[in-house]
Amino acid sequence: MGAARKLSEEERIAWLRLARTDQVGPVTFHDLLHRFGSASAAIAALPDLARRGGRGRPLAIYPLARAEAEFSRAQQLRASFVVPGERGYPPFLRHVHAAPPVLCVAGNLDLADIDSVGVVGARNASALGLKFTRMIAATLSANSIVVASGLARGIDTAAHEASLQHGTIAVLAGGIDHIYPPENARLHALIAERGLLVSEMALGTVPKAEHFPRRNRIISGISRAIIVVEAALRSGSLITARLAAEQGRDVFAVPGSPLDPRAEGCNRLIRDGAQILTSIEDVMEALNTVAPPRTGIFLESAGVVPHTETSESDRDHLLSFLSPHETHVDDLIRESGLDPQIVTALLLELEIAGRIIRARGGRVALA
Repeated sequence: MGAARKLSEEERIAWLRLARTDQVGPVTFHDLLHRFGSASAAIAALPDLARRGGRGRPLAIYPLARAEAEFSRAQQLRASFVVPGERGYPPFLRHVHAAPPVLCVAGNLDLADIDSVGVVGARNASALGLKFTRMIAATLSANSIVVASGLARGIDTAAHEASLQHGTIAVLAGGIDHIYPPENARLHALIAERGLLVSEMALGTVPKAEHFPRRNRIISGISRAIIVVEAALRSGSLITARLAAEQGRDVFAVPGSPLDPRAEGCNRLIRDGAQILTSIEDVMEALNTVAPPRTGIFLESAGVVPHTETSESDRDHLLSFLSPHETHVDDLIRESGLDPQIVTALLLELEIAGRIIRARGGRVALA
């Protein structure tokens, strides 16, 4: 895993400010850190990068006072902010593309270092689905495997309750201080004491629809495998399964009756290549025979790349190859004829300026 990262309190606050700043997503955070060597130096460089990229209005850098207030609030909650390489940051997650630069965590931080399996499914779960989930989660837990889920109604709740005694991780779509759904207030508190609460969102954040896919990529990212118990064809559980497959994780689905809409998603996953799960032995066998996932490296390098000068003519030239449709960075390098380091530097400036957006798979598009 490499040497443990050690940040001063000042630099830790700078990491949070940079991660919370407009136009700075996880990939851009990594590029900035790689280019400038520290979050503090990157923050100082942001205004000039935005100007060079053609931003017409000042960049809203996350205020120092808000970051300090968030740290103070976290201390009151007995929570902490951790970064890749530190205790409490799940090791598998740091190898995922666009891994969160900073996580807010509360509870037993040692659980982050133990192998985990994600268990997800329908909110309106059936009685049989809930029963099977509890059996799966209890068995995994008894075998020293942490169960991860999203603290939603239904399958998520059953998974957490059945694994709470030995270890469970709840990944939240809002701030760790926001209880959702409200009926899980007691379970939320118990996990904060015995398990581990995890969120990349700012404290006080109320979960919105767009937050759940971000949460789901963390559930799959921290897990050796994902189990989907029940899921409709349009559900967040299928998003988690797709992300897990992209991250190189095993995906298991519990088959169900074709007459039950809650089984349609799982049956589709099996048809499309997910492993069928009829007993916990199916998962245990896979965990014992498949190496832990290593799908990429994020925030691994502590080196600083040499400064790359960019020009307005190069920027205009690169922009001529961009459109509202996603284009792979490799295609931009090939078609533009520009040096790869110049393209990387230009894309960083253009994103900070809000003129492009990044998509999965190394693709970019005009904003």
